Amino acid sequence: MNLMQINSPATASGAVTLDTLAYAIGQSAIGNILAARSHIGVCAILIGSDADALAQNLADRFPGKVLVEDEAALRDDLAAIARFIETPGAGLDLALDMRHGTPFQQRVWDVLRTIPCGATITYTALARRLGEPNGARAVATACAANAIALGIPCHRVVRADGTLSGYRWGIERKRALLDREAAI
Repeated sequence: MNLMQINSPATASGAVTLDTLAYAIGQSAIGNILAARSHIGVCAILIGSDADALAQNLADRFPGKVLVEDEAALRDDLAAIARFIETPGAGLDLALDMRHGTPFQQRVWDVLRTIPCGATITYTALARRLGEPNGARAVATACAANAIALGIPCHRVVRADGTLSGYRWGIERKRALLDREAAI
């Protein structure tokens, strides 16, 4: 694995520096979850079946960053994420660091954060809301680039006919998340 990893705190005080991301991997009802935090906030929530693949995905998404595995620093974030998956009505109140996207992607992600739990929106409707009536594909690309699963709820975006389409973390996970949200 080509992963820069240090198994000690980011600094002697445990603070995350500008070029460092602290991360940890935990378990949830929908698989492993990796949470990563910059000095600003949570910059990644990745979901998958293989912990090593999640760590490599983090390294690929944040080249040049020093990745520090720090379970103690991310314990509360992982607990909040797992709790949200189990009971989405409780919400997910985490400070997010959404700087790692293009200006358009950040606009898409901002709008996604306004979609209430239990609701969905189509790619086309989301594009229109952004003032880009022909931008459904660009919206889908922005959703695929989202590194903060659940915090930026791209799982709430569906096709024009209401069916589920691609989800970076797997269509079955998307269905499970939407089913849980619909039950609240």
